[in-house]
Amino acid sequence: MSRRSRIYRPASPLSLPLNSKPGLRKSKDWSMLTRHRRLAFLACTTTLAISVATVAFAQSATTQAKSEEKAEETKKGETYLSPIVAKGGRTADPYAKPGPVSVVTTDQIDLQSGQETDDLLRSVPGTSTANNPQNPGVAVNIRGFEGSGRVNMMIDGVRQNFRFTGHEAQGFAYFDPAFLSEIDVTRGAVTGVGGGALAGSVNFRTYDVEDLIQDGKNYGGIASATYGTNGAGWSESLIGAYRFNDVFSVLGGISKADPGNYDNGNGVEVPFTEEDLLSGLLKFEVTPDKDHTFKLTGLTYDNDFFANSYFQNVKNQTVSASYSYTPDNELIDFRANAYWNRLKMKYDTDIRGGGTAAGRRITDTGKGFDISNTSLFDLGDVAVKANYGVEYFRDDYGVINSTARPGAGVNGSGTNATTGVFSNTTFTYGMLDLTAGLRWDHFSLDGSGAVVAGNPIGLPAGPYTVDKSEGRLNPSITVALNPTEWFQPYVTYAETSRSPTVNETFAGGTHPGPSGQSFFPNPFLEPETSKGWEIGANFAFDGLLDPSDSLRVKANYFHSRVDNYITAAMLNGGRQIFFVNNPGISTVQGFELQAAYDAGYVFGDLAYTYTESDLPSQINGFGVQSYLPENIVSATLGARFLEDQRLTVGTRLYAVSNAFVGEINRTPPNVPGYGLVDLFANYKFENGFEVTAQVTNLFDKTYTPSSSTIAGSTIDTGRGRTFLVTAKAKF
Repeated sequence: MSRRSRIYRPASPLSLPLNSKPGLRKSKDWSMLTRHRRLAFLACTTTLAISVATVAFAQSATTQAKSEEKAEETKKGETYLSPIVAKGGRTADPYAKPGPVSVVTTDQIDLQSGQETDDLLRSVPGTSTANNPQNPGVAVNIRGFEGSGRVNMMIDGVRQNFRFTGHEAQGFAYFDPAFLSEIDVTRGAVTGVGGGALAGSVNFRTYDVEDLIQDGKNYGGIASATYGTNGAGWSESLIGAYRFNDVFSVLGGISKADPGNYDNGNGVEVPFTEEDLLSGLLKFEVTPDKDHTFKLTGLTYDNDFFANSYFQNVKNQTVSASYSYTPDNELIDFRANAYWNRLKMKYDTDIRGGGTAAGRRITDTGKGFDISNTSLFDLGDVAVKANYGVEYFRDDYGVINSTARPGAGVNGSGTNATTGVFSNTTFTYGMLDLTAGLRWDHFSLDGSGAVVAGNPIGLPAGPYTVDKSEGRLNPSITVALNPTEWFQPYVTYAETSRSPTVNETFAGGTHPGPSGQSFFPNPFLEPETSKGWEIGANFAFDGLLDPSDSLRVKANYFHSRVDNYITAAMLNGGRQIFFVNNPGISTVQGFELQAAYDAGYVFGDLAYTYTESDLPSQINGFGVQSYLPENIVSATLGARFLEDQRLTVGTRLYAVSNAFVGEINRTPPNVPGYGLVDLFANYKFENGFEVTAQVTNLFDKTYTPSSSTIAGSTIDTGRGRTFLVTAKAKF
């Protein structure tokens, strides 16, 4: 690890065991943290150099060998098959990957048309979301880690790094679920593109041209309209694609939704849960030949809603460009992406038409790129797959508070930037797969502010400036065995890290209103780090109970030790609040099970999660509690009827045990468990028209979703029984 920093520091180190658990704290000071980053950078770049050199060496040795092998296979009347690659880099089969990955497919999304993205994510093992029915943003929780970049959330590979400190989750992704075609979830370490987070990544993929245009046609699209009772209201969307020729294609989409307030299971109206959403999607694709593909994407999101005691507007705009070069050469699968993303959150007035925070503006302008290549070759009897590359992302945060109270508000301004260099190589020999990964991340943080005398951080009164950087090398290694076609056990060791955010470092100002709370920066925060093990297995059975059926099972145990976990601390009776690194090692461990069975006429999915965590408690209202319930079960059971299985009917079950939400500012410290049952039916007509009907919360249960931001209040109770009908035309 290495560090460059230029800040004003107090005379003595900051030692704050507040809001923390004691013991096991490693003794550290600034001098002990100054390992030479050049050595770590050299290790990673050396690995890259070896990979590239090996590729170059292998090219001359393998090109002729492959040609001869293909010729020999042709003589035998056999076909030479190259490895199957999923379109657009999508996960082809999560049940074949030795690691905790999951995919929410288009079919699963269609069967839950009109429901929230949170419901889709909660069907994935080890995955949940922070819940606030007033805020339409999505805050993904993986294994109890949430907010501040602990989980990397992306839309079509574009990082959504909007951070927010207040009576909410500490980070949101804002997008329209009408454009979703797939959700890819990786729990644990991510070495390649999309890495740099502590607990995993989630990529929300929107429709591409090939999703809409069927073989033999040059156009395609989906027109959809949903109506729901209990405040769900109307939502409409239209997405279409046209292929002008073999070179140029275009896709466009527009979506509108305006749900209102809903009633919970007791018939009590949950206030201020309405939205007014308008969004658009535009994609251009140019394929001059079979080897080259260029894509340009524009995405816009505009939503008015009420949250955090104020009417708000959020605009999220994204422009991205991608290029892929995939020649008939197994050493080259080159991909490059670049993007620009801007999210603006605007506070209007409170319910009385005023408010000390009225006029606040929070803006995150993000930009980044990634470049990677994947090579396939042989070293003797060892087959090698090497993925290597670099990515960069930067976010500039700006905050303008109200003119009436310019010092009010918590969120600070500043810049975060990360450069990542990575290599992930799989060596296959017989039934053994060995995957070695290295990722070097260099973080930088810049910003400034001002503090008053007597602040708990020990900074001199007046202006201060922070200009610090740090690098860390995170290794990973996976050993997998393939003794049979149906069984693949594996074990993984991996390290991850997360740098402090602008919000955590530059928090400041006063709480709007008469509370008298003051917030302070902490430029001495250290990165969170995690060291963890995964032990799991994949199972694949075909023809188990029926000649045409299939059963896929994925099971894994995980154990992570987290150091320097960052939470908020309070002094002076809660009137002084700031972020600190908690002393000691925190442990998060658990078991995850995912299974899918399909026999055509009957199908089912099961996800189960067991989690134990001793992460330190957060402060309610300053971030959000991130503990998962100890037990979570999500199950779907369905059947298909009639000719061509046009009619699908089924039921969904979601059940959780009690959820711990922390002992600070919360009595009792638990949210009760609950169980929900949904019903669904889908009928497909011959002309591409289909109708989906659903009943959610069939028994009209009153419950508070786990990971609620203000657990115990009416505004966080879940939606009561709701009927949804979706009419969809595919053309």
